Amino acid sequence: MKIRQSEPFKYGYNSITEMNGKHSNMLMDFGILKMKKADTESSSEDLERAYLLIHGEVTLEWEDNKVTAKREDCFSEDPYCLHVPAKVEVKITAHKDDTELAVQKTDNEKTFASKLYTPEECRSEQFGAGTLNETATRTVRTIFDHGNSPDANLVIGEVINHPGKYSSYPPHHHPQPEIYHYRFYPEQGYGLSTVGDDAFVVKNRDTIAIPGGLVHPQTAAPGYAMYYVWMIRHLENKPFDERIFVDEHKWLLDKDAKIWPNK
Repeated sequence: MKIRQSEPFKYGYNSITEMNGKHSNMLMDFGILKMKKADTESSSEDLERAYLLIHGEVTLEWEDNKVTAKREDCFSEDPYCLHVPAKVEVKITAHKDDTELAVQKTDNEKTFASKLYTPEECRSEQFGAGTLNETATRTVRTIFDHGNSPDANLVIGEVINHPGKYSSYPPHHHPQPEIYHYRFYPEQGYGLSTVGDDAFVVKNRDTIAIPGGLVHPQTAAPGYAMYYVWMIRHLENKPFDERIFVDEHKWLLDKDAKIWPNK
């Protein structure tokens, strides 16, 4: 399902999905925190939380830590993301107007060490490079998943969908629900999100809620770079650790697959 955001977000927390409300099948609270210079926000919710800086500058305070993070451009700069277990108090102070953070939350009775993931620690990879005439080359950034945060119930990362190309491709699915939140460069850009047999035009600030089990390939219009935050909620006793490719499209995984025009 597409969640359209045609106007800029309001200052404060903008709720997009809710575990106990709208789009509850995502099993996650997700929203955008927009802040003016000198704004502060504090939280000690009984929820696992991830705070990903999309753009702007903030000081993050948690436990005995205090770190300033700055990000001018989510397309070319790797992210900062603070990940904390339930009840850990987090204070955020903005140092620039229109600073925005993606906030992901869910229930989790497990405890784990809080961690600020820095740009230097982000796993950034080129998926699809050297195959399919470069039509599905994209940058995939994985911040934390079951591999480096095994007690978390959340997964979060980013994709830079290169102009005119595909991502989340070949078509794959997984039983866990997933959320995509989009930005474009330039901002008037657009792309196409396919969820199962449905296709949605997506624009700047839109969000797509993807139920478990549905394929979800994406493409950006030529001339427009498409960024999206991808967020997954593990299922009980079934963590996200595998992309399940559709049988009829598995031949595209062959690095020597020949497509038309063959060149």
